[in-house]
Amino acid sequence: MSRTSTLPKRLQPMLATLTDAPFDDPGWVFEDKYDGFRMIAEIRRGKVALYSRNGKIISRSYIEVAKALEGVKGDAVIDGELVAIGKDGVSHFQLLQNALRHEAKLKYCVFDFMFENAVDLRKQPLLERKKRLKAILPRDKLIAFSVHRKGNGTKFFAEAQRKGLEGIMAKRADSAYASGSRTADWLKIKTAKRQEVVIAGFTAPRRTRPFFGALVLAVREDDQWRYIGHVGTGFSHEVLKDLHAKLVKLKAPKSPFPAKVKDEATTTWVKPSLLPRSNSRSGRARANCASPSTSGSGPTNARRMSCASGNVRANSASLRA
Repeated sequence: MSRTSTLPKRLQPMLATLTDAPFDDPGWVFEDKYDGFRMIAEIRRGKVALYSRNGKIISRSYIEVAKALEGVKGDAVIDGELVAIGKDGVSHFQLLQNALRHEAKLKYCVFDFMFENAVDLRKQPLLERKKRLKAILPRDKLIAFSVHRKGNGTKFFAEAQRKGLEGIMAKRADSAYASGSRTADWLKIKTAKRQEVVIAGFTAPRRTRPFFGALVLAVREDDQWRYIGHVGTGFSHEVLKDLHAKLVKLKAPKSPFPAKVKDEATTTWVKPSLLPRSNSRSGRARANCASPSTSGSGPTNARRMSCASGNVRANSASLRA
């Protein structure tokens, strides 16, 4: 094993490749796929630094998790997913929003071990890294070791479907940790080919139309928001007024997208988050949707829409805080 003089300040996580179907293979292990965001934890001399997937320091945003990780034995760099568990026992990304944290239980689900006391473990087999990881973790309700199952991916996937989980991860048992790379040694298998679409912003009203011109839609992929289109027709006056009143309370200082999208100059950005319940009737609209099918109308959903064959159904009656 190679040695480094200090632990890295910023380490890009290994990424998984999307695949279509579960499988059985004795050379692979299977884990839950969480609906949260990736977080690297660096523990050095009892001090904890938390990093997002893109290397942003987020320790102050999750002080309670950092405090729990102070109990890790020795120095370490570990990889995992920060999740918020809702009342249904399932992780929900939207509950990680600050305003909604009180509704959920935070948990850092750790699944890989990159450095131990400045020793680089990344070339060690996955199962060896996981064994060493489990041994150093503190007993704390905020920290969870991500358990795995060997070989039987199809049964594990069926269980994930029954539980309402986002999907499963398949990992080659002897794989190395490839920092910053997306490889076929890690695969993600989603339980459904449907995506949740949220509102990321709204454009200025045009001509005689009041309140807003169009809604800016997004889906979440790999811990980032991806723009999928605008929707601006089919809303009644009542729905326009109701949506606008809720969205202005969620204004954000900048775009959530990594690249520019159309009409940015006239767009008011909002935090993609849950919206209050409304008694307004449904509206129907059209959008240019890049994803094949999206939906969501359950009580824990964000401001979501059903986007299939170019149609978007906006049901403000299903919204909740």
